[in-house]
Amino acid sequence: MESMFLTATFWGWCVTVELISFKGKYSFMMYLFLRPVSKSLSIVALIVGLSSCASKDVSEEPSVPSLVGKNTGYGETSINGPVPQNPEMRLSSDFSRMSATSISSGSRSRKLIALTFDDGPNPSHTPRLLDMLRRRNVKATFYVTGERAANHPDIIRRIVSEGHEIGNHTWTHPNLKKLSDDRVRRELNKTRDAIVNACGVQPRTMRPPYGSMYQKQREWVYREYGYPIVLWDVDPLDWKKPGPSVVAQRLISGTRNGSILLVHDLHGSSVDAMPQTIDTLLRKGYQFVTVSQLIAQKSVAAR
Repeated sequence: MESMFLTATFWGWCVTVELISFKGKYSFMMYLFLRPVSKSLSIVALIVGLSSCASKDVSEEPSVPSLVGKNTGYGETSINGPVPQNPEMRLSSDFSRMSATSISSGSRSRKLIALTFDDGPNPSHTPRLLDMLRRRNVKATFYVTGERAANHPDIIRRIVSEGHEIGNHTWTHPNLKKLSDDRVRRELNKTRDAIVNACGVQPRTMRPPYGSMYQKQREWVYREYGYPIVLWDVDPLDWKKPGPSVVAQRLISGTRNGSILLVHDLHGSSVDAMPQTIDTLLRKGYQFVTVSQLIAQKSVAAR
């Protein structure tokens, strides 16, 4: 609120007009005083006028609502209560007739997808992830590093006992293009042995770290180990840790029939993204299978 005073004297009377501006609207007030006999009285008269204006300001100001507390109705989605269920996927995992040495997606003719996790197991995040998968009857494929598998054999055993698949992701996670064939063999052999020692199951596929592998390396690995080289077609770049909601939306928006989804259970935020990701994809009609099942179904569709 702004005010302006205009004062004039007529025949012994002091007339003061106050022009008031408030939110684009104007009004005025008029004050009449006997002409003061001294400057001090004039000052008093002016103070009275200002006081009147001040009191009027308070009454004319719109009331301000009191602050409300934080809305506790919003927050992280709870995984308590019913969740969508993946159906029992009793599909063949025999990919012996596969002709290609590598694969980045399955058949586009059916709503089958494979959820894969790299670089684990992690003692904090992988057990949480396994709980989430079990509640939804989802079977995934874990590409584990040999060092971590050797350090956490109990998690490897749980992965296999709950129906998931284990894949070879090398021992130290190197760029295989920079290694000799003998060093690649050592990486794969040590990891295979760590997995077998932990759970008694041989890995059936492998994923090169960073997806980096020469074609001639793919060919001799497939020839010697029988490992198809499994890549992916949906990458949320979760290793950059953009946050669970971003990871989930990237996975959901990128998925189509036959997709292989790449996630890292090494990162807590990636695991946090899984309930939203899995539940949304299940509601969209997708069905989760292991990588071996996805490859086998692609082989069947290609005949």
